[in-house]
Amino acid sequence: MKKIITIFLMLALCLAVFSGCSRNGAGGSAADVHVFYYTYSDTYISSVRSALDRELTDAGISFQDYDGGGSQTTQTEQIQTAITKGAKLIVVNIVNTGSDDAASGIVTLARNADIPVVFFNREVSDAVISSYDKCAFVGTRAEEAGILQGQMIGEYLLENYDTIDLNGDGEISYILFKGEEGNNEAIYRTQYSVEEANKLLTDAGKPALRFYDTSNPNKYLVDKNGQWSAAAANEYMVTALTSYSEAGGNMIELVICNNDGMAEGAVSALNGAGYNLGGNSKMIPVFGVDATDAAQNLIKDGKMSGTIKQDATEMAELIEELAENIIIDKENLLEGMENYNIDEGVNKIRISYSKYLG
Repeated sequence: MKKIITIFLMLALCLAVFSGCSRNGAGGSAADVHVFYYTYSDTYISSVRSALDRELTDAGISFQDYDGGGSQTTQTEQIQTAITKGAKLIVVNIVNTGSDDAASGIVTLARNADIPVVFFNREVSDAVISSYDKCAFVGTRAEEAGILQGQMIGEYLLENYDTIDLNGDGEISYILFKGEEGNNEAIYRTQYSVEEANKLLTDAGKPALRFYDTSNPNKYLVDKNGQWSAAAANEYMVTALTSYSEAGGNMIELVICNNDGMAEGAVSALNGAGYNLGGNSKMIPVFGVDATDAAQNLIKDGKMSGTIKQDATEMAELIEELAENIIIDKENLLEGMENYNIDEGVNKIRISYSKYLG
């Protein structure tokens, strides 16, 4: 009986402190690499986590994953605990991207313990990365996704303009789901998706896109919880469809989403209204970012129009190479990375986006 109680207490302690036990090694203190995710609930981040778990396991590197749950306070406390337990490398998908404060604090903790730190996906400033010679960032250029998405939208609209213009007024009305305020990826995707689409449209003699709700000066809707969630987009879309309909002559004719999770939510709402069901059903074009498995399936089934691929596997492979330099080869963090796309003057390794239409 005592043995059973002891086992349960150990499991409870592991769950409470670490949000999940070490994935390769005997307990949290045995892990060499500690990986901190801003939230497990993000679909794209889940794909990165799965790929990185696989890469680190195959390389024989012990690691532990942490769920920040969208709380910077929680994540910072988790990092402090990992450092105390002897982490050899900290890998951070930071929660708070609105200022340098959180990232600078994490770098200070790592520097004081002489531990290398790699930020990924959610970008931190050049100043933060350059403040510590054992610090790097792995991720995309924030503006690239918006530019490619805008080009893809513009091309699609020009090829299908009359079909998409449901009320025949010569304009395309759109709804846009931003995701998170203060996040560079969200800011640039919001800006460039519309700008680049409008550039193609106006060059072809078509009017610029028109935001569906003239009373909204922002011309976007944001997830109030900062989670880029399908649930938020679904709720907004369901509400919008009660006032903006084909029968009323003011139907939303285009859906732009800053990530595929929100695109899924928008598609679900459209399905409930009888649109985007695949086959010969009427289609409202929906565009996202990330090329998650779910989004690829929706595109294949004719329920979504396109997305921008952010390669989770490539991101995981690059992080694993950095971890291997530290844990296995005992080298500098960026040893042997010269052939990768690294920003001039700062340790930021870039992954390229690409268009995905199925």
